[in-house]
Amino acid sequence: MTPVRRIRRRQPVQPAGDWPDSVPPLLRRIYAARGAAEPALARPRLAGLPAPAGLRGIDAAVELLAGAIAGNRRILVVADFDCDGATACAVSVRGLRMLGARNVVHAVPNRMVHGYGLSPSLVEEVAALEPELLLTVDHGIACHAGIAAARARGWQVVVTDHHLPGEQLPDADAIVNPNQHGCGFSGKALAGVGVVFYVLLALRALLRRRDAFTGAEPDLAKLLDLVAVGTIADLVPFDASNRALVAAGLRRLRAGQGAPGLRALVEVAGRDPRALSAADIGYAVAPRLNAAGRLEDMALGIECLLCDDPARARELARTLDAINSERRSVQAAMVDEAEAAVAACVLDDDGAAGRVAWCLFDPQWHPGVVGLVASKLKDRLHRPVVAFAPAAPDGELLRGSARSIPGFHMRDALAAVDVAEPGLIERFGGHAMAAGLTLRADRLPRFEEVFRRQAAAALDDSLLQSVIDSDGELEPAEFDRFHAEALRDGGPWGQAFPEPVFDGEFELLDFRQVGERHLRMRLRAAGRSGALKAIHFGGWRDQPPPSRVRLAFRLACDDWRDARDIQLVVDHLEPA
Repeated sequence: MTPVRRIRRRQPVQPAGDWPDSVPPLLRRIYAARGAAEPALARPRLAGLPAPAGLRGIDAAVELLAGAIAGNRRILVVADFDCDGATACAVSVRGLRMLGARNVVHAVPNRMVHGYGLSPSLVEEVAALEPELLLTVDHGIACHAGIAAARARGWQVVVTDHHLPGEQLPDADAIVNPNQHGCGFSGKALAGVGVVFYVLLALRALLRRRDAFTGAEPDLAKLLDLVAVGTIADLVPFDASNRALVAAGLRRLRAGQGAPGLRALVEVAGRDPRALSAADIGYAVAPRLNAAGRLEDMALGIECLLCDDPARARELARTLDAINSERRSVQAAMVDEAEAAVAACVLDDDGAAGRVAWCLFDPQWHPGVVGLVASKLKDRLHRPVVAFAPAAPDGELLRGSARSIPGFHMRDALAAVDVAEPGLIERFGGHAMAAGLTLRADRLPRFEEVFRRQAAAALDDSLLQSVIDSDGELEPAEFDRFHAEALRDGGPWGQAFPEPVFDGEFELLDFRQVGERHLRMRLRAAGRSGALKAIHFGGWRDQPPPSRVRLAFRLACDDWRDARDIQLVVDHLEPA
C-alpha cells in the first residue's frame, strides 16, 4: 500500500526590511515563505522571548521553589523517560543548584516497571529519598493518582509540563503549563525543557529581588545547550521562541561550551561540533539519549547529561551508543513485522487498502519501540497509526504509541474515543501529531473499531495524500557550496519552520545501489555543465530509475573525507 505523493510549491512571498549582505537572496526568499519576511522574524533573538510572568501558575511555583531553597528542604525532580524529559531533568538539577539549592535529587520512572509519569508505584519507591518538594518536568498534567499519592505523604508538588491537559487538572500545589486553560502565554509551543527553563528564569528574578545573590548572578544561558537538544528532540513547532532557544543552544555546542555529556554524544555520533545543526541533534544525538529510556533506564541518559567529568561522560556516551545500536536492530525487526502485517491485511481484506487509520499489535513487540514503529508506518502509509505492545510480560495491559498526519489531531481523536466509550482507554495524553495510551488487551478490537471510525469521519481524500512542500527550483548558479552552507547555517529548521526542499528535473547520468536500500546517482541540471551527486536514502527499487527524473531534494554539504563538496539529498523521485 503506497500513498499518493505529490510535490506542491510554496506560494512566493517577497522579503522585506533591510537584510545584511551575508544573507543571500535565496535564503531571504525561503524565510519569507515561512512567514518571516523581515530579518528580526527570520532570526529571533533571546532578547525577544516573551516574559516568564505571562505563564499561569509561575508565581506560585517559584515561591514554593524559593522557599525550599531557603529552608534547605529536599527537592526531588521527577522526569519523563524521553529526551525532552531527560534534558528537562538535567536543566532542573543544574539550574536549581546554580540558584542555591543544596539538596536536589532526581528520579525517572522505568518504562517497564512504573509505566509513564508520576505513578503511585513510583511515589512509593522514591519515598526512600525523603523529598519535601516534588518537581515534575515534561509530565504531570495527566498524573492525577501519582500527585494525589505524593501530597498524601505531605510533599509539596509543582508540575511543569507542556502536554495538553484534560478537563480536570491534577491537585498540585502549582502547575506551570502554557497549554493549560486560561494561560495567556504566547509561547504555547515550548517543549517540557523549555517550560522548566522558564521557571528557572522566573525563580532567578524572584531571588534577585530578594537580594539572594552575594556575588555574580548565575548565568542560566549555560543551560541552553540542553534546552536546545530537548526542544529539537520533542518535535515541537519551531515558533520564534523555540528558534531563539535552539539557535542559542547550538551556538554553545558549536563553540565547545556544551555539557560534557552532550559533547561526548556528539563525538560518538561522528558529527562535527563546529557545524552542528538541528538535524544532527534530531537524527544522531537525541536517538542515543532516547535509546536508554526505550530499552534500558533513562537514569543512564540523565547521568550522562549531569556528568562533569569528560572521561566519564565519554564512557557513558559509548554505553548509550551501544544501546542505540541494539534499539536500531529491535526497531528494524519490528518495522519489518509491522509492514508484513499490513501487507497481509491488504491481501486478505479488499477494504484494507482504503483504510484511513491503522492499529497494529504484536505480543512480542517491545513497548519502548512501538512509537518508532508507528512513526515509520505513518510515514510509509501516510495514515494515522497506533502501534501496541504488552506493557508488561503478563500482557493484561497494552501500551500504545500513536503518530498522526497533518489534519488529524491525535490527542483530540483519543479524547473523542474516550467520550464515545468511557473506560475503554485506561489513560492517554499527548499532542496533535503524537500521543500515548494504555488499555486492556481484551479491549483492543473495540478500540480499533472506534478509533478507525473517528479517523474516517475526520479525514478526506485530500488529507490522505502525502504532500511535499517545495521552495521551487534552484538557479544553476545556486548549486554550490556557498548556498549549501547558507542553507545549513540559516536555521535552525524544524517543525513548522521546515528545512528548505527544492524540486526540479534532471538528466540521470548513472546510478548504483549503496547498502541494502539506498540509491546513489549522478545527475545533470539544465544550464549547468558539471555532474551533481545525489543520494536517495531508502530509494533503491528493483527497476532502474528513468533517464529523466523529477526530484524533491535538499541541497546539502558533503564533507565526507574532507571533500567540501555538495550533494542533493533526495526526498522523492518520480519520472520527469
